[in-house]
Amino acid sequence: MEQQVGILRAQLARKTGCNLETIRYYEKVGLLPGPPRSSNGYRVYSPELVQRLQFILRARDLGYAMDEIRSLLSLTDTGAQTCAEVMARTELHRRIADLQKIEVTLATTLARCTGDDVAECPILEALQFLPHQGN
Repeated sequence: MEQQVGILRAQLARKTGCNLETIRYYEKVGLLPGPPRSSNGYRVYSPELVQRLQFILRARDLGYAMDEIRSLLSLTDTGAQTCAEVMARTELHRRIADLQKIEVTLATTLARCTGDDVAECPILEALQFLPHQGN
């Protein structure tokens, strides 16, 4: 009798806290390879696929976009990753996240600005009191 090592999709969902539909979606978009089926037709997720899903979920929690995750996974899939490559991609992610925060702050501040001929200006106030991010 064939012995499959791994867990079923519902068990994977419980173990990782990931929704079943999300797991299916990650398979559909190619982030998570479809697992082999057991002799009774059930999908069996190996420990490696469990780790891969946990990697994807942690990356999503850190704000990585799907393409960024795909890029990081491609490095590990080929086994040719270097710390320098991973660092460069992570630095790019951090810069994008910083720019997105700046965009939100500027949009919020601009929305508060009346554009009237008055001395008080929310834009200048924001620039004066926002902490410096440094780089």
